[in-house]
Amino acid sequence: MLALCLYIFLVLSNSCVLVSSLNSEGIALWSFKKGIGQDPEGSLNNWNYSDETPCSWNGITCKDFKVVSVSIPKKKLTGFVSSTLGSLSELRHVNLRSNLFSGSLPVELFKVQGLQSLVLYGNLFSGVIPFEVGRLNYLQTLDLSQNFLNGSFPVSLLQCKRLKVLDLSQNNFTGFLPEGFGGNLTALEKLDLGFNKFEGPIPSDLGNLSNLQGTVDLSHNMFSGSIPASLGNLPEKVYIDLTYNNLSGPIPQNGALINRGPTAFIGNLGLCGPPLKNPCSAQSEASSPESEPFLPNNSPLDGVGNDGNAKGLSRGAVIAIIVGDVVGICVIGLLFSYCYSRICACGRKKDESGFGFQKGGKGRKECLCFRKDESETLSENIEQYDLVALDNQVAFDLDELLKASAFVLGKSGIGIVYKVVLEDGLNLAVRRLGEGGSQRFKEFQTEVEAIGKLRHQNLVTLRAYYWSVDEKLLIYDFIPNGNLATAIHGKPGMVSFTPLSWSIRLKIMKGTAKGLVYLHEYSPKKYVHGDLKPSNILLGHDMEPKISDFGLGRLANIAGASPTLHSNHMASEKPQQSKQGSALSEAATTVTSTTTSGSCYQAPEALKVVKPSQKWDVYSYGVILLEMITGRTPVIQVGSSEMDLVNWIHWCIEEKKPLSDVLDPYLAQDADKEEEMIAVLKIAMACVHSSPERRPSMRHISDTLERLPASSH
Repeated sequence: MLALCLYIFLVLSNSCVLVSSLNSEGIALWSFKKGIGQDPEGSLNNWNYSDETPCSWNGITCKDFKVVSVSIPKKKLTGFVSSTLGSLSELRHVNLRSNLFSGSLPVELFKVQGLQSLVLYGNLFSGVIPFEVGRLNYLQTLDLSQNFLNGSFPVSLLQCKRLKVLDLSQNNFTGFLPEGFGGNLTALEKLDLGFNKFEGPIPSDLGNLSNLQGTVDLSHNMFSGSIPASLGNLPEKVYIDLTYNNLSGPIPQNGALINRGPTAFIGNLGLCGPPLKNPCSAQSEASSPESEPFLPNNSPLDGVGNDGNAKGLSRGAVIAIIVGDVVGICVIGLLFSYCYSRICACGRKKDESGFGFQKGGKGRKECLCFRKDESETLSENIEQYDLVALDNQVAFDLDELLKASAFVLGKSGIGIVYKVVLEDGLNLAVRRLGEGGSQRFKEFQTEVEAIGKLRHQNLVTLRAYYWSVDEKLLIYDFIPNGNLATAIHGKPGMVSFTPLSWSIRLKIMKGTAKGLVYLHEYSPKKYVHGDLKPSNILLGHDMEPKISDFGLGRLANIAGASPTLHSNHMASEKPQQSKQGSALSEAATTVTSTTTSGSCYQAPEALKVVKPSQKWDVYSYGVILLEMITGRTPVIQVGSSEMDLVNWIHWCIEEKKPLSDVLDPYLAQDADKEEEMIAVLKIAMACVHSSPERRPSMRHISDTLERLPASSH
């Protein structure tokens, strides 16, 4: 009898265990939790496998014991989103915004037919939007902004006719918007496609979206062609942002487009007409009969009188024109004769400073000098004999520059760099491009003045330049705290070395990213730096980063300095005060250069003969991030062999090395910021992807970094 009772007790106990075990939806969410790498705030601590259902778990909402909502925003969660979420048959809402999830969007999630809102903005998701999104017939909100998603706009999305909110901004989407965009998504109340790479014409049926509110953002894309007049059919309170595209032609003046300020259209060089100050040409306005200019009957441009006869000039007017022409020719002849005598009177001579360019006193009048055998190609061989300022803040001249004290900072493959201290205490950096004989002055002038117009807090400013056949100088702001390479690793002979804290490193990462975003997207020529590395990221008074040397390779090539673009021959900084006058020339002989592996910062495709790409800079930036996180040099000794930093990181991942083996030991004091370091490490790994197309843009990198708080210690 006792044995029988014990048997019944055990059976009942097992039954209780079975009844209290986690149901299938809880198991699906448990798999989701297993895919999360970091939960620094303990957001999922009450997710227990011993519970019967997940309905009491943080972020989970149930109805009739079925999960209808998963909402875990702003918790700094890392990892990937498990496909098991797709097995939650009654799921209606998913909100994982502002975390650090990465990887692709799980296709299974887009098969939950009852899904009404999917909010994933502010993560690190990559890849394409699954075609299965078209199955979500009840979808009302789709917000995938601020990620690294790419590919084209999914045509199947047009089947989501209940969609009210569509935000795909700040990704890497490309291609045309599909036909029927405005005809199918008529329920839309919010539309934001800004900061992508969409191209082609703006769909003409976009004006059918009569329920839109707020701002329709199509900015910072590559839309081309004219602005459809149908956009004027949108509600008048809607603000249409078309800035920074490739749009052209007159701006339609109807409906919602009327009375918009110029700020809605800037960055489209081909647009014309009000509200812009750029008037349309007759050709561009030919299709608009209201655009014909009004000329009064007595206009001097009107060649035909009211009687239909051609109007002629009066006899007095003809005589006045002839006399004026004769006087003008005489004046020009006298001026030419005077200038010719001045030109022939002046001679070329080497200046006592040793630079080899002509120099006179303040207030002097210069004349252009050239050799007789150059007279047939003057436009190619004109020499510039004065300092050319590139902004109105330059308050020094060539004489002051030459009389200043000079210190050698270093020597690279593109000339010697000096620190120059003027008499008034102003510090400048002067790069001497050498004594190449190239005389392509006009080309040099165009390029250097374009660079001189670039203004950003994270770029070194080019203030002035000097050109002669024998000498070319570039004058920059002097940046006081050295370069990032020295800040990370120190340098030989340094007595004391203070490692950078995580907060300073993050500040440098963010600032450098912002500088590259400006070069890539907002500079007039959308520059590619092409040679980014820690030695040309300089550090200002507050350790703010300043990118230097952009455009330098081309300038050196024009100047005949035979640049080695990807070399990293930077001399140790051993400032030596030189004598006035001949300082720059004498100090150059004291420099000895050391070589490091600058090629480690090059993207793999840069080794081929291809046009430089912005994705080259992204790769270089990724290597710099790895260097700042690990504290390692670009070339690492592993056993008896050497390995570059990118391959070393991949090796550590394959060998499953602990994170402590990867991070810079100096960062141990910032252990509480480990999740931020992991996030940056993931960004770096995306940057150094072997395929350029898979690398994010600098703008998306910058936006992601900005979501990481800058700590202060």
